[in-house]
Amino acid sequence: MNLTCINRRSALKQLGLSSLSLPILSQSTNLFAKDKPTSALKQRLIIMFSPNGTIPGQFWPEKIGDDYEHKTILKPLEPFHDKMLILRNLHNKVKGDGDNHMRGMSCLLTGIELFPGNVMGGGNTPAGWPKGISIDREIYNYLQAKEETRTRFGALHFGVGVQDRADPWTRMSYDGPNQPVTPLSDPYDAYRKLYGNVREKQQVRSILDDLRGDLKKVANQLPQSDRKLLIEHTELVNRMDKEYAKGSSLTNIATEPPELPKGLLNQNDNIPQLGRLQIDILVNSFVNDFARVATLQYSKSVGQAKMNWLDINDAHHTLSHEPDKNKDAYEKLVRINTWFAEELAYLLKKLENTPEPGQKGSMLDHTLVIWTNELGKGNSHTLNHIPFVLAGNGFGFRMGRSYWCGDENNAHNRLLLSLAHAVGHPLETFGNPNLCLGGPLNLG
Repeated sequence: MNLTCINRRSALKQLGLSSLSLPILSQSTNLFAKDKPTSALKQRLIIMFSPNGTIPGQFWPEKIGDDYEHKTILKPLEPFHDKMLILRNLHNKVKGDGDNHMRGMSCLLTGIELFPGNVMGGGNTPAGWPKGISIDREIYNYLQAKEETRTRFGALHFGVGVQDRADPWTRMSYDGPNQPVTPLSDPYDAYRKLYGNVREKQQVRSILDDLRGDLKKVANQLPQSDRKLLIEHTELVNRMDKEYAKGSSLTNIATEPPELPKGLLNQNDNIPQLGRLQIDILVNSFVNDFARVATLQYSKSVGQAKMNWLDINDAHHTLSHEPDKNKDAYEKLVRINTWFAEELAYLLKKLENTPEPGQKGSMLDHTLVIWTNELGKGNSHTLNHIPFVLAGNGFGFRMGRSYWCGDENNAHNRLLLSLAHAVGHPLETFGNPNLCLGGPLNLG
């Protein structure tokens, strides 16, 4: 049989390579993104979500401007004072189907109504998925459409304590109408998605080494009629080895992936460790320029995580329904939201301590991180005064201040527009056009 008439995959089967390795060897040229020019400044976006509203009195600064104070919840972010922008008076004005938790979650990044549907919300308010794309995926599409900003994955979505069920309470990213994006809720799955092929390439090289040795051993035992086939096999193995030598030792990425502990279960009590692993993988994916957009979703709307690591045995959403006069619940909710701020601080510190590849400064200088929530306050279920904390200098906004965005009619769609404009995508509207009056916020 003439090997030149056999496609690569068939030839590799003839060589006895494992079925696990065959898909990798069949797509070698696409395993890594092409190197991008280092002269172009990168812009990255991370949106971090935590659920069930905040505690306004322990969250919002009293002062407007650069001399703002850090209340209890924002105290862990004090080291990043000069790199933060706290936006007050932004409201989710999307109306229609679904309860406030559903619209708070699924309209948070889409800014548009939910379709009618059969997912029953609170107070007999059914709804379906949103009618449009989310801003993270819109920016992802824009960046991926250009060679100079295209990356291997474009966008990555990480979850921490996110349940497997899919409904408007559990998804905030959407590729378009009725197209929810599922976050990677297990760091081991995220690791395999990002680095599995790299590790398998190392295994393939080991297999090729063994094959080369085997072919050499039988060379003198074959009749002359079979030696041509042997030479062709050997040449194929050598070509494969040279091809995979380029990437199999991780030499063509900026830094090796983080180490993952073995056997960490994806369950409630492990949320702190799972979250840190997801952050480590997220930052590493940015260092290696696998993506320019990412989301980090803690739990979900109506999330019932039990923060046992904070000595809180009550479910989060249940606590958030308690009246303000319940001092025990109030204090626990402050601690819960402060813990989320600590996790954000860990992410920011990680970015700040990581040099920007090929550029001056840190990765935080080239990244915008947004921390937000589906509600302004849990026990009132209000969609007014949605918390938006921005950190990092990646989008060119003027940081180091608390900023009053406008009056009670100021829809958060204007912020979503601002994000698009900051990456050079001058949309006239985003989401519901009627909620874009005034255009993008002036955050420069």
